[in-house]
Formats: sequence, structure tokens, C-alpha cells
Amino acid sequence: MLLRRMRWMSEGDGRWELDAETPATMEGTARPVPGDPLPLGLSRGPRVTRPKQLDFFHRFMASPLVPTFSAADGGLSVHHAHLFHLTENWSFTILEKIHVPKLVSVVKEKFANRQEEAPWTKDLKKHLHDVMSLGVGTELLITPDTTLLLELYDIKKGDRGKAIFHHKLPHQNVTIQASCPGLFVDKKGVYWDVPLSLSADLASVGSSSGLSYHLFLQKNSGEPKCFGGDETNEVPIALLPGLCAKAAVSIKKSIDAWRKKEDKLKNVQPYDVFLSDSHVSFTGIVGAVASGYLGDCSRRVSIRDETQRSNAFRMFSERNKFAAFADLFASVTFTAQYGNFQRLFLDLTKASARFDIASGSLFLCGASRLAQDFFFSRKPDIETFCDVCPDVTVSFQQQIVGPFSFRIESSVAIDPRSQDRFVRVDDSIFAIDWALKVLGSAKATAWYSPKHQEAMVELRFFEA
Repeated sequence: MLLRRMRWMSEGDGRWELDAETPATMEGTARPVPGDPLPLGLSRGPRVTRPKQLDFFHRFMASPLVPTFSAADGGLSVHHAHLFHLTENWSFTILEKIHVPKLVSVVKEKFANRQEEAPWTKDLKKHLHDVMSLGVGTELLITPDTTLLLELYDIKKGDRGKAIFHHKLPHQNVTIQASCPGLFVDKKGVYWDVPLSLSADLASVGSSSGLSYHLFLQKNSGEPKCFGGDETNEVPIALLPGLCAKAAVSIKKSIDAWRKKEDKLKNVQPYDVFLSDSHVSFTGIVGAVASGYLGDCSRRVSIRDETQRSNAFRMFSERNKFAAFADLFASVTFTAQYGNFQRLFLDLTKASARFDIASGSLFLCGASRLAQDFFFSRKPDIETFCDVCPDVTVSFQQQIVGPFSFRIESSVAIDPRSQDRFVRVDDSIFAIDWALKVLGSAKATAWYSPKHQEAMVELRFFEA
């Protein structure tokens, strides 16, 4: 699964486990299934909650109904939010979600049976329950740096609840979250509900270069179930009941090979201040991640995969249901941009390519074997080539007119074992971005995933 929805690819992000944006539920987010050796990443502070996004669309973009599409949730839906400020630091939200296919079905049924004398109001309560989902939420600003968010969605239809406590320290962000159930998405794009998921997160505040770290603790309880009722998929072992602790540390370095600040229009604000310079840049990230598991989820470390051929540290005790794992990771991003995003037409063309090495030990072992094969004039093994092939993600953005630009992001798989397609595009996301010039760096994004049959309109701040 492409990491889209978690965030659009941007230079320096690396390959991080960030929350996914998803139209599958009213809350609008899902967590990626924890997977070794994927490291945890830099915290970028709390995202704009879905109710606040909807309220922004209603107030400032003349959009009383915000659409989403999800095959897992029955198709097209429209959303509306009512935000009430009870006090200066306390707000309350009511959310409404209307399932358009169900609404059309009810209307067709009523017109088909219009000869019957039964009034529409007779089954009004039942029809409203079928076509509409309700949610409520409240956010309390305890201090300027501390917030508490309580949310309840799909009331009387499953009751999805979430509580999030967030606190900003001078150089770290602390987040404590409880979800019942917790929604996760695996690498195939399949959603999973965990009856109860508790997590605590401490992360350094992201910077352009330098040392970063991330500590994470997660406790899952209950048997995971496939969201949508499809029981044919195999449950990810990482979601089984148990406790997981992770720690990641990384060093990031960004280099501008070329940057041009001239030729800008004077006294003309760019549509996005983060996209105002033509440049060619490189960003490298090198780090290490260590994780420990206690409970049924510890069996994940015992599963044989390609990392078993590496020198990564791993330990598994079946009797004590304990496991430990440690490995290296790396990421290199190349970005090229032409244009200042100030003019009305074709003033922004941007391309990015990110190369992720998820297992540094596997890459080093493969590179060592290839070097030995080359030195002794031996035919290299295909599996060795696969070990050194990075995961590739490419992105292209082009201004269409004014603040509107087109963006496509794709994951590219390099598989020497395939005789038909050595290089293939595994997943693609298409999007239209509307830069909100008055906010400096913000955009409304409408994206669509053909493979996963999902579409969503969302609001993003401070992302290039």
C-alpha cells in the first residue's frame, strides 16, 4: 500500500508511520499496521481534526456538504459539521454523514410504493437511521500547549470512540491516545478494527537537519476484525493482543544543489510560500529502530521473511511470548522544482523521488554478497539483487491555473525476479490541490485512489 493519505511525499519526511487519512469512517483517520523494520518518525504536531476541516470548508469555501468515497463504506457519502464555541477554550461539535446510495435507494423505494397510503413520516426514524450517521466531539484547550479531544462516531451504529491528549514541550510532542475500536490499515489497504487500542508517543520536534528521536508504546486488546466484514483476509500478527514498545533515532541532512531566488515578481505573494523557489535538493536520513513485543503480537518477529537473511538483531521466546528486534534504515530523497508559484499559468513544476531502505542490515548483506560475486566473477543471485533494491516513491506536481495544481504520487516496485515487468507501478494517487494563498501555506486537496477505490477532500497546512 502506498503511504499516501498518511501524508503526501515531501522531502525529508522519510518512511514514517504517520496516521492515514481515510474516508472509510467519520473520524477520517487510520493508523498503519506496525511493521518491522519500518521506523517510527518525526512528529509534526497534532493534525487538523476532521470536524475542524469540515467547519473550515463550510465557513470559508462555500461547501455545506463535503463529499468522500469509499468502497469499504458503501460508496459516496457527504459530511456536515456544526461547531459550537462554548467558551474561549472549549468547543463542541456535531457531525452528520449521509450515505448517498442508501438515500437514493430509500427515495426509489418510496416512489415505487407511492400508491400505498402509508405516509413518509411513518418510517422516517428508520430511514434516518439507515442513511445518516451521527458523531459528537468536544475539544478542551487546557493550556496553550495542552489539548484534550474526545470523539464519538457512528452513534447507535457501532459507537466508535476516541480520546486524545496532546502536550507540547519545548523540543518534544507528547500524545496519549485511546481508541475503541482502533482503526488500522495494512500494506494491502485492508482496514482492521482492534476492540481497544492504547498508545503513548514522545517525539522530537522535526527540524530541517540534525538528530531526531521517537519513543512509542502501544497496547492492543481483543481480537482484530476486518473492517467491512470480509473475513477472508489474514489478520496481521502485529495487531494481535499484546504490548509493543518502539524507539527510533535518526540523523537527517538536507543539501541544496541549486536554488534560485531571483526572477520573482515583486510585491506578489506566492500561492504557497513553501513552493516559491526554484531548486534542486537532496535529503538523506540514516537511523536505527528497536522494538520489543510482549503477548501474542510477539509472534510477528518469528515469521520468516527476507529480513531473516540479514544480520538484524532479533530474539523470540515462544514460552514467554516475548520478542525483540533492532535494525537500521535509510532514506534518500531527490527533489527538483522549477517556478515560483506566483504567476497565473504554468509557474510550478515539481518532481520528487524517494528511495527507502527499510532494512539496513539486509541491504548491507546484499551489497556485500554482490561485491564478493563481482570480485570472484560469479553470477549474482537474483534474491541478492532484490535485497539491495530500495522501495521507490515518485511524485509529480504541475500548476494548472492560479492556485490549482495537479499532483500524482506512485509507488514503484523493482523486482528482478519478474521476467515480464522488471519495474512496475504498484499504486497511484491522483489529486487536485487548491492553494489557499491568504494562509501562506495551506491547501484543500481532493485525491482519488483507483486501486483502493477511495476519494476524499481534506485540508492541509504547512506541507510543501
